[in-house]
Amino acid sequence: MTRGEMDLLGWDCCDIIIVTGDAYVDHPSFGMAVIGRVLEAQGFRVGIIAQPDFDSAEDFARLGRPKLYFGITAGNMDSMVNRYTSERRLRSDDAYTPDAEGGKRPDRAVIVYSQRCREAFRDVPIVIGGIEASLRRIAHFDYWQEKVRRSVLIDAKADMLLFGNAERAIVELSHRMAGGEAITDITDLRGTAFARRMLPADWTVIDSTHIDAPGRIEVHPDPYLDTTRQNAPQTTQDAATTNAEPGPTVVTLHTRPKGQDRHRTVVRLPAFEAVRDDPVLYAHASRVLHLESNPGNARALVQRHGDRDLWVNPPPIPLRTPELDKVFELPYQRVPHPTYGDARIPAYEMIRFSVNIMRGCFGGCSFCSITEHEGRIIQNRSEHSILREIENIRDHTPGFTGVISDLGGPTANMWRLHCRDPKIESSCRRLSCVYPGICDNLKTDQMPLVQLYRKARALPGIKRVFIASGLRYDIAVETPEYVRELVTHHVGGYLKIAPEHTELGPLSKMMKPGIGTYDRFKEMFDKYSKQAGKEQYLIPYFIAAHPGTTDEDMLNLALWLKANGFRADQVQAFLPSPMAMATAMWHSGRNPLKKITRSSETVYSPKGRRQRRIHKAFLRYHDANNWPLLRETLQAMGRADLIGNGKRHLVPSFQPAGTGGRPEGAGTPLLRSDGKGSFRTQQTHGLKRKSPGPRRRPR
Repeated sequence: MTRGEMDLLGWDCCDIIIVTGDAYVDHPSFGMAVIGRVLEAQGFRVGIIAQPDFDSAEDFARLGRPKLYFGITAGNMDSMVNRYTSERRLRSDDAYTPDAEGGKRPDRAVIVYSQRCREAFRDVPIVIGGIEASLRRIAHFDYWQEKVRRSVLIDAKADMLLFGNAERAIVELSHRMAGGEAITDITDLRGTAFARRMLPADWTVIDSTHIDAPGRIEVHPDPYLDTTRQNAPQTTQDAATTNAEPGPTVVTLHTRPKGQDRHRTVVRLPAFEAVRDDPVLYAHASRVLHLESNPGNARALVQRHGDRDLWVNPPPIPLRTPELDKVFELPYQRVPHPTYGDARIPAYEMIRFSVNIMRGCFGGCSFCSITEHEGRIIQNRSEHSILREIENIRDHTPGFTGVISDLGGPTANMWRLHCRDPKIESSCRRLSCVYPGICDNLKTDQMPLVQLYRKARALPGIKRVFIASGLRYDIAVETPEYVRELVTHHVGGYLKIAPEHTELGPLSKMMKPGIGTYDRFKEMFDKYSKQAGKEQYLIPYFIAAHPGTTDEDMLNLALWLKANGFRADQVQAFLPSPMAMATAMWHSGRNPLKKITRSSETVYSPKGRRQRRIHKAFLRYHDANNWPLLRETLQAMGRADLIGNGKRHLVPSFQPAGTGGRPEGAGTPLLRSDGKGSFRTQQTHGLKRKSPGPRRRPR
């Protein structure tokens, strides 16, 4: 991190310098630490510039000129999600900063950091990655500006974008550049995106509108078209047949021709200018992107931005278990850099005694970013590697008291779950393995995980092993013994799960199971808690103002909460994160979970400050400050019968003195009932995070 440390190591320069928006914590839950250690293990000299002063280029030059490239990441979170609430209010703190100090990273950090690196060393290549880059790799809707923005690769003027967990790509890229290959010539790495002027001549191009036709579109000029001999074409089909030679073959059929080489085929998405101006085309592009996300059958994508094409290679092949073990067994110090002294870094404190056992999520929730970043195929660590890490924490991590705070990942209970047939898995195009029901080909036996839990808690010096990652309860109920083990030994009084809603309308847009599955899990939870002689509680999370949610849906949810004795301490309104399918619903008013056409299903999204306040107020029906708004809303809905002072009423007719002002609400509701008429609340912020990492959303 400093020139002094470089001198102690005898380095005259760094091969690679990583610039990050997070404080430098050398722990495998922090992306920059993982990439740094992976590159170090390959023999590269890696410098890290953490949370630089972004007002000038001076801080970006403190380690000198890197020999190969700058690697830039906003950190474990998208910088906009990190800095702003779902109501676009500025947050006062930052969990990834010493003493939680806010304002240490800029808005759109990847773009700002790239600009400063260019100012410091104009000719040094720039490689961007991390969750901010992953979720902005194509033209995307930006909630904070209420518009469609270009790919972050174009805006940052970077040379290459790496998406997903990029260990394999970053290692190959670094070795090839060290061998003298120019970054502009490296175009065949999976999990990468870059800009190019011309498409390769030996590739077949399929127009995405012929895969999932959205209806007539306005054609933008083709930069590869020879206009010296004929007029510009008027339709996409005409443009496809008049490409200049040499150039790529353009397929205009409505189905993929048999015998076509998928590895030499690229799907052309509507141009940035088209999706910017046409919300239906935006929803179409979002759907095609997600359908082309299986590493086993995904094709490359190309999307025009002005006079250049953004080329997105297929997603990376998931790491095999021995490869993932090596990543997590690198010599992490598991502590913040000594530069920070005694300062608290809340994100580190949350995960320093946790162990990540897997990556990926096949749930496919439309509002979540995990699948888009890490993929649907679960990447598993071996049992031996996990147990060795627990022992390493026990023996070497300062402050350890014998309690492992979490044994999980993006979800707690997907370890070793996979498709029964690799051939089916490699050809599948489903958006979720568990919606609308659990796929018959999904292996759901969680007994290997039960055995892991038992071995972990039996290790000498380990007092407790908690499961803090979110639980996929619709899978948990498939193995009752897993629920028994979890409830008996790994719950610290309460367990967080996420039904998200009770009504089928919003649930169908979230791709979440019905509330009946929650009831089935709760029955098991209560049964095994009683058998263990423990008083334990489920804490369900819910989202307000998600696309597809009506006022009636929120009223029914409020009535369910009241009937079940729950009171939300805080509420989370839906935040349209870049590239999520729910964000495409929010922006376009269409449902990309189904085929997009001009007449396809429309989706209502509750927008506007007042509408979002109403939906949040229903979740906090018990807050007297919400009662005036709820009375007004109930009367407008024709449900004045729910206003009164009896048990069957939702809100009382009286107003306590000193209440009725504008309610505050941010974060996700944590609900807890002791079943005896009194209520306990637990506070949380419910932020979406890159996983592995702290503050994980329950699945």
